[in-house]
Amino acid sequence: MTSISRIVSIVSLLLTASVRAERPNIVVVFIDDMGWGDFSCFGNTEAKTPNIDRLASEGIAFEQFYVNSPICSPSRVAISTGQYPQRWKITSYLDNRKANARRGMANWLDPKAPMLARSLKGAGYATGHFGKWHMGGQRDVSEAPLITDYGFDESLTNFEGLGPRVLPMKVQPGDEPPKPHNLGSHRLGHGPVIWQDRSLITESFTQSALAMVRVAETKDQPFYVNVWPDDVHTPMHPPMDAWGDGGNRTLYLAVLETMDRQLGELFDYVRSSERLRDNTMILVCSDNGPEIGFGSAGKLRGHKATLFEGGVRSSLVAWAPGLMRKASRGMRNTSSVFSAIDLVPSLLSLAEVPFTAESYDGENMRDVLLGASEDSRTKPIFFRRPPDRSNFRHYKNLPDLAVRSGEWKLYCNYEGGDRELYNLAKDPGESANLEESADVSDKLVEALLAWHQAMPADEGQNLE
Repeated sequence: MTSISRIVSIVSLLLTASVRAERPNIVVVFIDDMGWGDFSCFGNTEAKTPNIDRLASEGIAFEQFYVNSPICSPSRVAISTGQYPQRWKITSYLDNRKANARRGMANWLDPKAPMLARSLKGAGYATGHFGKWHMGGQRDVSEAPLITDYGFDESLTNFEGLGPRVLPMKVQPGDEPPKPHNLGSHRLGHGPVIWQDRSLITESFTQSALAMVRVAETKDQPFYVNVWPDDVHTPMHPPMDAWGDGGNRTLYLAVLETMDRQLGELFDYVRSSERLRDNTMILVCSDNGPEIGFGSAGKLRGHKATLFEGGVRSSLVAWAPGLMRKASRGMRNTSSVFSAIDLVPSLLSLAEVPFTAESYDGENMRDVLLGASEDSRTKPIFFRRPPDRSNFRHYKNLPDLAVRSGEWKLYCNYEGGDRELYNLAKDPGESANLEESADVSDKLVEALLAWHQAMPADEGQNLE
C-alpha cells in the first residue's frame, strides 16, 4: 500500500468512527401491564415515580400514544418490528403449543420479521435485550429461536424467552421458604438460569443493561438497549418492608415505586455522562393497560385485554434533551396520535439508517419524538382483539375490532355490526356513543374491515 493510500485509508476509518460515535444511542423501556395514569407525572397521587417524572420534565410526555394490542406478546411484536402483530400470527399472549394452536397462533415470532435490533446492528450498533421477551420460548416451547437470533448481541430474559435467564423467587412476609415462579422455564435449557428475589428482577435487568452501555461507551460505539421489566405484572412481590396491608393496589404501588428506583440508576448514568447525555434517546411506555384492581388508566375507559382506550393507550415519555429543540424540553404533547409500530421507522430515521417505508405499517414520527412537530400519523391505527378475549374479568362481549382515526374511535364486531363511535377530542373517557348521529361510521367500518380481512386470520370468531 502506498503512503497516499495508507493516509486515505486512515482518514476513512477516522471519519467512519466519527460518524458512528455521533449516531444517537437508544434505550427503550417497555413496562409490563402499567396503566396510562400510573406515572405520577400522569396524575398518580398515591405513588411517586421521580426518575421517570424527571425524564418527562427534561423531555416530552405524550398523552395520545398507542400500543398495537391490549395484551403482551402482540404488543411486543409491534414495537419490535414496526408491523401489525397480526401479520406474524401473534395475536394474544404466547402460551403452550396446544393453547397457541387452539387460538390460531404461531409459537414464536418468525426470525424473518423486520427487527429494529437487526437493522441497527447492521449499522454498527451494539444491541442488547434485557427483560421480558414473550415472543417465543416459554411453557413447553423449547425450540424457539434465541433472542440473539433476532439481532441482539446480548440478552438476559425471564421465563418468557430463551437464552440466559433470571427466574423469580416469590418472597413475602410469613411465607417460608420462597417459592419459584418460572412456568417451567428451568426445564427448557438454552442458557444459564439465575434465581433471584422477585423484587430484584428489574434491578438484574438494569444492571446488565448498564454493563453493556459502559462497554459500548468505552468503544465509542452507539447502542440500542431494550430494558423490558417484569414489573408491574402480577404476582406483586415488592421488597419485604413495602408490603403494607398486602392489598392489590398497595402492592402494585410499591412495585411501581421500586421499579422506578431501580431503572433510575440507568437513567442517572446516561444523564451524568457527558458523552451520552446529549446523544441518547430514552423512551418509556407500557405494553398494554393495567390489570383490573391493580393499575389505573386514569380518565380512560377499560383495562388490559380490552380494545378500549385504557387497554391500548399508553403514557409515553421521550427523553433526548441533546437532540430535542430547547423549546420542546418539558413539553406535554396532547395532540399527536401515533403508536408503537411508528417507533421502528422513527428510530431508524433518528439513527440515519436507510429503510424502505413500505416495509413497515408504522410511519416516521421522528420530528414528533424530537418536539419539532405535533403532527399525527396520516393513516388510521387498527386493532383486533386477542382471539381468547371476547370476555375478560367483568367485561362481556368485548368489541372484536377497533380503529383510531383523527379524533374518532370506532368499535365493531367482525362483520361490522354492534358499532360504537366516540369523539375522543371531546370525550376521552368514551362515555357518549355517537354511532346514531355521526356520518363517519360507515367509512371507518369499511376501512377497518378491509384491514381485518387483509390480515392472517386467527380463531377469534370460533372462540366466542
